[in-house]
Amino acid sequence: MKKTALVALGLGVAYLMRNEESRNKMMKQLDSFAGSSSTK
Repeated sequence: MKKTALVALGLGVAYLMRNEESRNKMMKQLDSFAGSSSTK
């Protein structure tokens, strides 16, 4: 089970490395999530 999760994660990373648009979209989502969850 753990091995399949790592394989899926690796494939996802490889896809993001090739697809710049998806990578930028995901980074924006992570930034907005991190910004809304932190209380500064």
